[in-house]
Amino acid sequence: MFLESQINHPMQKGSIEVICGSMFSGKTEELLRRLKRAEFAKLKIAVFKPQVDVRYDEGKVVSHDSNTITSNPIQNPIDILNMVTEMEVVAIDEAQFFDNELIAVCNKLADDGKRVIIAGLDMDFLGKPFGVMPQLLAIAEHVTKVHAICIDCGSIANHSFRLTKSKKLVELGEKEEYKPLCRNCFSQQK
Repeated sequence: MFLESQINHPMQKGSIEVICGSMFSGKTEELLRRLKRAEFAKLKIAVFKPQVDVRYDEGKVVSHDSNTITSNPIQNPIDILNMVTEMEVVAIDEAQFFDNELIAVCNKLADDGKRVIIAGLDMDFLGKPFGVMPQLLAIAEHVTKVHAICIDCGSIANHSFRLTKSKKLVELGEKEEYKPLCRNCFSQQK
């Protein structure tokens, strides 16, 4: 018999968990919460993020609520494999910024018995699937979609609407550059 907490908060070795959603939905906060539980269980953890993500800190994963954990900024996902031989839990934040190599890396880690926890945007500012995230969602044993609140109407938000005119796919930013919107408000503004 499964307990509700086991279903909502998996702690399974040799698996991939993906936390996805829009900006300001709490993806990184949920990643940090799971890592704190793993630390409490005295599991060996390693945390990674893309080198390009320097919004809050170059060497830490930082949530919008200013919670942090030390991380390893990397350029290429393959670098993870050499850094986690003794680790039991491997976490990757902002996964949408990595290339397709991340899929093979995550599968290898899970096949080696590691618990892999990934957080990232599932859609870009155009409302399209973002980078490697659709493939990661497909191979994951556990998927958690978190939601923000629509700034315009107060409904559940699942879109990251870009406030600036930039058309670049990757544009790091915060509340000055993006706002969370529901499907209806997003459709009205795009």
